[in-house]
Amino acid sequence: MIVQGNIVDIANKKIFKGEVEIENDRILEIRATNHDCENYILPGFIDAHIHIESSMLVPSEFAKIAVKHGTVATVSDPHEIANVLGVHGVNFMIENGKKVPLKFNFGAPSCVPATSFESAGAVINSNDIKVMMENPNIKYLAEMMNYPGVLFDDAEVLAKIQHAKNNNKPIDGHAPGLRGDDASKYIAAGISTDHECFTYEEALEKLQKGMKVIIREGSAAKNFNALIDLLPEHFENMMFCSDDKHPDDLLLGHINQLCERAVAKNIDVFKVLQAVCINPVKHYNLDVGLLQKGDFADFIVVEDLQKFKVLETYINGELVAKNGESFVKSVDFEVLNNFKTDKKKVEDFNFTSSAQKIRVIEVLDGELVTNQIETESFIKNGNLVSNIKKDILKMTVVNRYQNSEPSIAFIKNFGLKEGAIASSVGHDSHNIIAVGVSDEAICKAVNLIIKNRGGVCTVNNTEEKIVSLPVAGIMSDKSAEEIGKAYAELDKIAKQMGSQLKAPYMSLSFMALLVIPSLKLSDKGLFDGTSFTFTSLEIE
Repeated sequence: MIVQGNIVDIANKKIFKGEVEIENDRILEIRATNHDCENYILPGFIDAHIHIESSMLVPSEFAKIAVKHGTVATVSDPHEIANVLGVHGVNFMIENGKKVPLKFNFGAPSCVPATSFESAGAVINSNDIKVMMENPNIKYLAEMMNYPGVLFDDAEVLAKIQHAKNNNKPIDGHAPGLRGDDASKYIAAGISTDHECFTYEEALEKLQKGMKVIIREGSAAKNFNALIDLLPEHFENMMFCSDDKHPDDLLLGHINQLCERAVAKNIDVFKVLQAVCINPVKHYNLDVGLLQKGDFADFIVVEDLQKFKVLETYINGELVAKNGESFVKSVDFEVLNNFKTDKKKVEDFNFTSSAQKIRVIEVLDGELVTNQIETESFIKNGNLVSNIKKDILKMTVVNRYQNSEPSIAFIKNFGLKEGAIASSVGHDSHNIIAVGVSDEAICKAVNLIIKNRGGVCTVNNTEEKIVSLPVAGIMSDKSAEEIGKAYAELDKIAKQMGSQLKAPYMSLSFMALLVIPSLKLSDKGLFDGTSFTFTSLEIE
């Protein structure tokens, strides 16, 4: 098979008319030749850090959409399903991903549970990591979120890192805001990447200290604008990722969108493509072709090098997508889950108090970090309740792995004027998380999630809607088109109910992520992510 076009030679920074000859799964020859094709041939795009589970799709269904956008491979951390089902869940992702052409590269989740301050469905200890690191299907140690464990020489954390080193596998980082000597120690432990940089200055420091920085543009968390100006000088040590991308967003685009935005800022196209196509392959030692003779035939054909409209995607010499049509087929798989809590009563969400002031989580749109603020209590019949006028709403996290009392907090900037929204996608332990204007609405939403053994839902004065997520309570057994349309409808309803957030469900899912400062809620209580201790809702 021969494919003609303008060959984009990233390594030598040149473009020439030519053709790619493919035999079986390899590139047999790349040669210059005259023809009338104006399209461009380049290596395929790679998402350098993603949780496939956040697309609400199993890997095989994710692949069907991603290849249409020119994605040929991902570097995937399966810690979402691992927090629900442990190593069994990781194996599910690997085996499901193998059934389709897209090259999924899974890591061993380093933090299951993410912290000891929440209830997860499983534990992956250093002995488990040792076994996983010896598995050729595991390409790296996934993001080490427990950076305090690294800084304070926690034996279990260091053992996990050592098992990765023993197998010559890279170690991913996760250290938002870490600077100075602490950052130096974290990097010296062998941790080689970070996708959590808030600012240009933080990312520059980490680059100067030898780390690779990944620009992240997900459905909720975004740092493209903050970091992109580093790329022209540091293109050899940067990559692009989406981290967490919801299904409706995935239908619109993937890494191709970041290429378009970067080139629109007049950044040299070769530098952009180095970060997107080359660096992940070299850093993670991926079996992905780089458009060189003898490589796997993993490449894409695009209309131009401005918009990067993908015309064809090839993986191992197979045409897997053309002109917006995917040739990846759906596959059968077992539906796994872990959901063991009973339905709740309205009074379970009461919080008896006489405190005049309370601590409140302040959501920052497009950020995983939150602020901690103080506000006056709003009490009815001795019960702390939502203050809709001031946009201080009650929220809860409910343990889905066993029956226990719901934890309660209050949150600002969700903006709901009626009803409640809830989800069993609650990073990282994936307990049920909900926010609403009344205890009754919150209870109704939580019970809708429990009844369906997982999903995202909305309840208001006129309707109840849920997108069921039966696979581990975090993924659908349906196609991206079905789940994307249903999710977009839920998102629209949440905004009609008053939410001003760009992605209210994605933002909600991170309000239990304790490893990101400053104030979050676990099923065990309100948590100060700065001091890494529980704190009280009431201010005495």
